[in-house]
Amino acid sequence: MLQYPDNPYLLLTPGPLSTTKTVKAAMLRDWCTWDTDYNNLVKEIRSRIVNMATQTSSEYTCTLMQGSGTFSVESVIGSVIPNDGKLLILINGAYGERMLQIAGYLQIENSVLRFSETEPVNAELTEKTLAENPDITHVAVVHCETTTGMLNPVSDIGEVVKKHQKIFIVDAMSSFGGFPFDISAWNIDFLVSSANKCIQGVPGFGFVVARRVLMEKLKGRARSLSLDLYDQWNTMEQGDGKWRFTSPTHVVRAFLQALNELDEEGGPVARYQRYQANQILLVNGLRELGLMPLLPDQFHSPFITTFLFPGDYNFSFQEFYDALKQKGFVIYPGKVTHYECFRIGTIGDVHIPDIERLILTIKSFMTK
Repeated sequence: MLQYPDNPYLLLTPGPLSTTKTVKAAMLRDWCTWDTDYNNLVKEIRSRIVNMATQTSSEYTCTLMQGSGTFSVESVIGSVIPNDGKLLILINGAYGERMLQIAGYLQIENSVLRFSETEPVNAELTEKTLAENPDITHVAVVHCETTTGMLNPVSDIGEVVKKHQKIFIVDAMSSFGGFPFDISAWNIDFLVSSANKCIQGVPGFGFVVARRVLMEKLKGRARSLSLDLYDQWNTMEQGDGKWRFTSPTHVVRAFLQALNELDEEGGPVARYQRYQANQILLVNGLRELGLMPLLPDQFHSPFITTFLFPGDYNFSFQEFYDALKQKGFVIYPGKVTHYECFRIGTIGDVHIPDIERLILTIKSFMTK
């Protein structure tokens, strides 16, 4: 059991998630935002994120942005799309809907290609939409839609977007660092993720990996001061790692420790294998207890899985949640529109013995 006395329960969620004791310990030191030592940490993080994202690292750059992952998504949507641009949003869950909501708040012209929450977005329909709407300039999609745990075919969508010479924005919040891919090979122009997901840091900032040639063109486009992606990037570039406004210093230091631990584990490939082993064991174990996943296996990501409520007795999610929490596990309620369900994450400092104990705990609840 990989818990510590200061951790009353394991977070089986898509982030925030359970972190290692050493990541938490990294926050015990205070840092000054103007100090060279701290700014060198920021420079190192920016470089290492780009190197993780692609083998063509000279073509990309990284910007760190205060706040939750949604802040970074909004900074991209609000800073990348010009006043005469039009955004196509591919939606099959709540986080695609959130991008649409952001575009609405910012009064950005948009078009929507909406799919069922239980099916992946479709490259052929995307191509048809782009062919019929040449005024579209940008396309946005979520890689892992944590509404369900769906893994969308971003590589296929990227080929279509490149063919039509559009700008491709990908929310890889719940996948980056835990799913090996090269953003250049997938034709991604702007990728967004967060400190507290697969890299296993703590909440406090997100980051954007972008083609440098496109980032250099963004000056003056932003619709917000605090979420001005270009100005944030330019300040970090010109100031050797300096942030425009007060940065989450403790979170940044914890993130660097998390990056070190990711490398020690073997990088995104090894972390993906651990997460996948967790998820497969979880699904197989709960199936034996009569708890069925919402999605077909071929659509599953290794990060979070949605399970349907059992139909053979009066199931109370709150009682289920409380019973698991009492035994040291916290899970997520469902977020799918037309199904009664709950979600269990398999990322973070979570290992096979934890999943085995969870399955035994659920079996005890189901057979009481």
